[in-house]
Amino acid sequence: MAQRENNRVCVYTGEELARYSFGQDHPFGPGRHAAFVEELMRQGLDRQVRLLSPALTEQVSIERFHTHAYVEQVKEQSQSGCGYLDQGDTPAFPGVYEAACTVVGTVLDALENIIVNQCCRVFIPIAGLHHARRDQAAGFCVFNDCGVAIETLRQQHGIRKIAYIDIDAHHGDGVFYAYEDDPDLFIVDFHEDGRTLYPGTGSATETGRGSAQGTKLNIPMPAGATDDLFIQYWPQAEEFLHQAKPEFILFQCGADSIDGDPITHMAYSPEAHRYATEKLCKIADTYASGRILALGGGGYNLNNLAQGWCAVVAQMISD
Repeated sequence: MAQRENNRVCVYTGEELARYSFGQDHPFGPGRHAAFVEELMRQGLDRQVRLLSPALTEQVSIERFHTHAYVEQVKEQSQSGCGYLDQGDTPAFPGVYEAACTVVGTVLDALENIIVNQCCRVFIPIAGLHHARRDQAAGFCVFNDCGVAIETLRQQHGIRKIAYIDIDAHHGDGVFYAYEDDPDLFIVDFHEDGRTLYPGTGSATETGRGSAQGTKLNIPMPAGATDDLFIQYWPQAEEFLHQAKPEFILFQCGADSIDGDPITHMAYSPEAHRYATEKLCKIADTYASGRILALGGGGYNLNNLAQGWCAVVAQMISD
């Protein structure tokens, strides 16, 4: 039987997204997008989704989350291509501003398509840049598309109650601390214990501040954690999300938590990504009118990210 396009599921691909990379010798290199697209096609998933093209955004949209001074700094270093945008992980390069604007713009285009019911579930491979702070880059992340998405959902679409779920090996500190005192952003963050991995944050005792106390769930995992341990801890996340009843779900599904990543110490398989996607799609269907936006995040073993991200897309199609 011929495979048919699934209008509920959209995937963004295109060379404009692939330009967000820091060179062949950097972990966040130029081959990540191509590895995903090749596997998407090999599995025939490209014929079962709507493929959409990247979009650019304007400075005003980025400044919903980031400070004007920081955005101006990125623009200046984008012209010169010199120096680092942080303390040494995130180098500037000519055109880095436009590349980062494309990541954010693609996420905002995806939000718009979801809100107007052009698609229900969306995956963007080069996105989920969860370390960037409001006023600085960090950890390969220039602009925090997750934060811009949260602000846009609220300011442009009137959606306040949002759940952000992050299974990247690294703690999503740029999102967590920007919203640590926000009672309407519910965070679930599975990550390698900060005692063994950058950025060194995300203790289980960090559950939100002030009126947001109890709206954040950090689940630090030991180095070498497997699918079995992830599935063992998942009911905590599920109970938390059922209590939250979010109106929209953002899912940062970094593949650097899969066994064999060169810069982390986790041992998931792509099954963890498939499992989380299955559970989150059901929660989205229950509380959020099915609305879920999945962002690729980290992942520096090309086969791992191709397999992990395709597991996410395949599960979105199958539900």
